[in-house]
Amino acid sequence: MTSTLLTGIGSLVTNDPAHGGPLGLIEDAALVVDGGRIAWTGPASAAPDADARQDVGGRAVVPGFVDSHAHLVFAGDRTREFNARMSGQPYKAGGIRTTVAATRAASDADLEANLVRHLAEGLRQGTTTQETKSGYGLTVDDEARALALAARHTDEVTYLGAHIVAPEYADDPAAYVALVTGPMLDACAPHARWVDVFCEKGAFDGDQARAILTAGAARGLTPRVHANQLTYGPGVQLAVELGAASADHCTHLTDEDVAALAASDTVATLLPGAEFSTRAEWPDARRLLDAGATVALSTDCNPGSSYTSSMPFCLALAVRDMGMTPDEALWSATAGGAKALRRTDVGALTAGARADLQILDAPSHVHFAYRPGVPLVEEVWRAGERVA
Repeated sequence: MTSTLLTGIGSLVTNDPAHGGPLGLIEDAALVVDGGRIAWTGPASAAPDADARQDVGGRAVVPGFVDSHAHLVFAGDRTREFNARMSGQPYKAGGIRTTVAATRAASDADLEANLVRHLAEGLRQGTTTQETKSGYGLTVDDEARALALAARHTDEVTYLGAHIVAPEYADDPAAYVALVTGPMLDACAPHARWVDVFCEKGAFDGDQARAILTAGAARGLTPRVHANQLTYGPGVQLAVELGAASADHCTHLTDEDVAALAASDTVATLLPGAEFSTRAEWPDARRLLDAGATVALSTDCNPGSSYTSSMPFCLALAVRDMGMTPDEALWSATAGGAKALRRTDVGALTAGARADLQILDAPSHVHFAYRPGVPLVEEVWRAGERVA
C-alpha cells in the first residue's frame, strides 16, 4: 500500500472538536491517507511527505455520508400512490402492502440488482456507509432472504419483520407478533445487526413493539425504532427505555419525549425526505438540538414515502425547513449517522478513522444547502480507494 497526501484543500471538515467547533474545520488544509485510514490532518503548510500526492485545487473535503436509515431490498414501484398523494390523498402506513406483494413475487436476482443499483446511486452522491432493512417480505423465508442479500453488500443490516402486520395476519396481529419474535427472528438474526419496529397507529402499538424489540435484543440484535412519525405515541419513550441506538422520524414529540432523548444515548434520526414526499409536518430539529439531543439525518430511501437516495437533498431540506444550520446538518449527516449506528470508525476524518471522504466541486460544505439539487460531489473515496 502507498500513502497519499491530499493537499490544496480549501476547507476540510474533520468532525474533530480538537480543531475547533463540532466540525473541526481547517482552512487551507491537507490530509494523509495510509492503508485505508486517515493518518494525518492539518494545515497544508505542515503536511508530511507521502508516497503520492493529489492537489484538489481549493475544493472542500468532507467525511462520507453515513445513511443510517433506508429500506433498499424491495421490488415494484409506487408511482400511482405518490401521484395520488400529491393530488390530495393522505399518506397511510398501509401502502407498504403494495411493495410487500411485489417483493414477494421478485426473484433473488432482481432484488439484489435493485439493492446494488440504489447503493451505487447513494455512493455517487457521497454515501459511504449505508444501513438497510428488511420489512417488505413479512414471511419467514422472504425476510430471511432480504437480510441475506443485504448482508452481502453492507455491514449495517436491520431486521424489520415488524414493518406492518402481514396481510395474512390482519385479523390476528398477536399471531403475527409471535411469528416475528419466534420463527422469523430465528431465521433472520444470523444475518442482522439490528432489530427495528414501526411503532405507529396502523402498525404496532407500544406493547407489541416492546415484545418484538426485547426478543430481538435477547438474540443479540440492538434495537432501533420507527417512532412518532405519523402521530404522538410511545415509540420515543420505548426507544430510550430499551437503550435503542436511535429513534427514527421523531416528528410528533412531547416535551417529555424531547427531554428523554436529550438525557439518553438514543439518537434522534430525522428523515426529511419522508416529510417532503408525504407533505407532512416537518420534524423540529431546532427543538431537539437546543435541548441537547443528538440528531442524525438520513434518507429513509424507500419506494413509498421517501424515494430518494440523496443525502445532499436531505441535508438541504433540513437547513431550509427544519431549523438546522448548514454546519449542524452536515455533522448530523456524517458524525450523527455514525452515532446512530454506534460506529467510531466512520463519519469523521480523524487519525485512525476509515478514509471515507468526499471531494466537492465547491469551496465549502455550505454549498450543499446553498446550491440544492446541484451535483457537487466530484470524487468519493471509501477506505482510501477512489470509488466514484
